[in-house]
Amino acid sequence: MPKKETTLSFLAQFIPDGSFEMVEPYFRSHVIHFTITRERKTVLGDYRHPVTGKPHRISVNGSLNKFSFLITLLHELAHLLTFNQFGNRVSPHGDEWKGIYRQVLIPFLGKSFFPPDVEKALIAYLRDPAASTCGDPRLFKALAKYDEKSEDMVMVDELVDNQFFATEDGNIYQKIEKRRTRTKCRHVKTGRMYLFPGIAMVIVCDPKDLRS
Repeated sequence: MPKKETTLSFLAQFIPDGSFEMVEPYFRSHVIHFTITRERKTVLGDYRHPVTGKPHRISVNGSLNKFSFLITLLHELAHLLTFNQFGNRVSPHGDEWKGIYRQVLIPFLGKSFFPPDVEKALIAYLRDPAASTCGDPRLFKALAKYDEKSEDMVMVDELVDNQFFATEDGNIYQKIEKRRTRTKCRHVKTGRMYLFPGIAMVIVCDPKDLRS
């Protein structure tokens, strides 16, 4: 699936109903090269500041659900506003960006754009926004409920002890025990122990299949 440049009206398909009217002014008041792109494993969205001959550039993964897409888009717009105010003089996710991100996102709360569980987690997240929603387990879990995914895909936290699972690279593990922030898992083939984040998405394995 190639990258896809969009017209402004096309953006409405990717965000919650009614939210486009609040997003549109940012695009009307700034020159932005906006791209909806295929899924990237390491980032949900990206912002690049203007350089010679190029305007602000923002990209967001098109595979995100509508709530994740809007949160990510506002995250990147906050980078744009932070750059306009401070240039490169501040940290990308420092206090300046956090303050602007709160200012951008708070007006979208209380308007039924987000399900109650997502909004509750989002409010808590805004006390100290992370560089990515993946960095906040509570918000990540709330948003993950609305992803389109295989019935076999679950978070490590959702597995019971001793349950088997596979990662995307085909390696098989067994969940051993949950620790404070990570979960101890045994690699079936080597017996080595690994620590997984609870929000890691994995594929449930049937023990019977492991015997074949």
